[in-house]
Amino acid sequence: MQRIVLLCRHAEAYDPFPLQPDFERELTPLGQQQARNAGKWLREKFSKVDAILASPANRANATARLIAGRLYFGEEQITYDPDLYNARERFLIKSLGELPDHVKQVLLVAHNPGITRLARELTDELQLGYLEPANVVAVVLELKQWQEIHVTTGLLLDHYKG
Repeated sequence: MQRIVLLCRHAEAYDPFPLQPDFERELTPLGQQQARNAGKWLREKFSKVDAILASPANRANATARLIAGRLYFGEEQITYDPDLYNARERFLIKSLGELPDHVKQVLLVAHNPGITRLARELTDELQLGYLEPANVVAVVLELKQWQEIHVTTGLLLDHYKG
């Protein structure tokens, strides 16, 4: 069965001010527009998603909510997983592997370097550059169940570079 993983790096965030935790960084006005534009592109290319997984960090959370609005996906349905905050690719894959099998298209909003490394790993596109803020990589995978994501390579379907 064909499944699509949409990997999105969070949109542009303010640099931290002194003593501000990285987790609390907010999107800049440009970052807010970047997220809306990415959401519009996703709606035009993929129509909808069945699930959105996101890091709960403010900048990823806000990116996910802005994109969800463009996809007519209820904000209350977004899954915020603390393990996705600055996660390495193996934790991102673990989260995808736990998706219910009725999910056909999923958006994952997370952070570099993990999100870029996951895109490279899932596509075998080792020359893929680091994802810039609000960039999206679409990967198509042949999976009967999401738990098989650990042992498969997909194809790079599209790449939104804002």
